[in-house]
Amino acid sequence: MSRPGQQLSPCLIPVPEEVRGEKVLLRPYREEDAPALWEAIEESRRDLEPWLPWVRSYDRPDVALEFVIRHKARWLLREDLTMGIFDPSTGRLLGGTGLHRIDWTTRKFEIGYWLRSSAQGKGYVTDAVRALTRTAFDLFDAARVEIRMDARNERSRRVPERLGFTHEATLRRNMRDGDGHLRDTHVYALIREEYERLPWRGSSAGTLPATS
Repeated sequence: MSRPGQQLSPCLIPVPEEVRGEKVLLRPYREEDAPALWEAIEESRRDLEPWLPWVRSYDRPDVALEFVIRHKARWLLREDLTMGIFDPSTGRLLGGTGLHRIDWTTRKFEIGYWLRSSAQGKGYVTDAVRALTRTAFDLFDAARVEIRMDARNERSRRVPERLGFTHEATLRRNMRDGDGHLRDTHVYALIREEYERLPWRGSSAGTLPATS
């Protein structure tokens, strides 16, 4: 991994092929995951559509395959590290996450997440975000990790609060929700000094992956 001041093409930066938490396995989607991705979104439309405008674009099964192919290319270019959230014991697709809006120059990352309806309330998202946060800081030398959500989405907001992220701002009327209405966005973040003080940083809560 390069350090500040060094220049390395993003596509040459080693990234993990999988990240493990205590409860979840995170890995990039494969083409054979497309049917399971479609199924998870179909199951969860009522819960996801108010917060995630992209859900409405999933109007036929092949949209999921298009998504997987497109993000495989972005993964190779290190433009976006999108991952599925899987049950490590059964392989069931539980949801999606990843490191997004990446700035390799400043080492800034944003974590996004969603979970299928039948998997909610079991701590999967918290485990996934914790594992990705450790990956960003400990493998990618992150300076900053952000999480953003609709200000009305209390379930999503509790994840960064539970993990010790700082609420930095509420951006007023800066995005549109699933119904096209302008909404406020909460911004939570961790910088390195804060991350290094977190009690779970050196715990066994997630296994740091080997890079390739």
